[in-house]
Amino acid sequence: MSVQTAELSGAVQGAIRQRINRRGVVVVTLLIAIVLILMAVTLSCGRGCLAPRDVIAALMGDDASGTTFVVNDLRLPRALMSVATGLCFGLGGVAFQVMLRNPLASPDIIGISASAGAAAVFAIVILAFDGWLVSAVAVVSGLLVATLIWALSSHRGAAGARLILIGIGVSAMLDSVTAYVLLEAPAWDRAEAMRWLTGSVNGAQLPNVIPVFGALVVFGGLLAASARDLNILRLGDDAARALGVNTEATRLRVTLAAVGLVAFATSAAGPIAFVAFLSGPIAARVVGGSRGILAAAGLVGAILVLAGDFTGQFLLPARLPVGVVTGAVGAPFLLYLIVRTNRNGGTI
Repeated sequence: MSVQTAELSGAVQGAIRQRINRRGVVVVTLLIAIVLILMAVTLSCGRGCLAPRDVIAALMGDDASGTTFVVNDLRLPRALMSVATGLCFGLGGVAFQVMLRNPLASPDIIGISASAGAAAVFAIVILAFDGWLVSAVAVVSGLLVATLIWALSSHRGAAGARLILIGIGVSAMLDSVTAYVLLEAPAWDRAEAMRWLTGSVNGAQLPNVIPVFGALVVFGGLLAASARDLNILRLGDDAARALGVNTEATRLRVTLAAVGLVAFATSAAGPIAFVAFLSGPIAARVVGGSRGILAAAGLVGAILVLAGDFTGQFLLPARLPVGVVTGAVGAPFLLYLIVRTNRNGGTI
């Protein structure tokens, strides 16, 4: 009887896993379709809408309709930058949230975005840098501050709550540095720094998109290679070690990958508010299981940036950068997550 019960239990568990896997594939496919639709809308519509055949002709290099400049030089880089930064923010955010088993453990909250922002403002205002130099300073700062937070929280292993609290403290300190630099900045530099801090894909160009996609390939690949061990970490350190996972090495790899993704995205488009924070919980809801959550979160991030940018540019009375739109959506969601986390023990 016990053997039959065990066989029945195994069959039920196998059916549940198969159903979860199938749901993950369906959801990821639908999210890819939504990203492609939003890209098509971004390429076709603006102050005026273009016919699909004109957009396709422009992408193929045919300038017979006179739309090549609008599509290839203005709208395409903007759409690609939105997708690239959204994927990076989504993947980086969910990696922290899953690793630390807390939906509040987002780069927005624990200081990674704040470090890149403070460094970029310092580079713009104090060092008079622009272009790729600002991006380089932001990336290096993000990596260094992440290392500092990791070192401060790594007493007998990097505990999730300790890392989050230290990250919040570091973020507050860096925000005060940013405020001071902006207070002392000349008017022109202050305006440039504020535009960058808001988070925007305005003025995106194809050369600026390439490094972000490069970071997506390198750090996203590293994160994908650690996906199995990352999912096992959700069971807790003791269970993960019992299953043969080197927890500290896995956390180090995941942290490096997540920080690299977020730092490069922030260096290209600024700290677009709450995209890294929102993507993971939304993906967890629609996927319904651990499998596929990384891919789903990345795609949700791309959808948020694409939809937020289009909304801010063309669907509101005033033209607003994408960071303002995502911030307006993310702030109430943060309050909701805080309440829900207190109720269910802080799991994503």
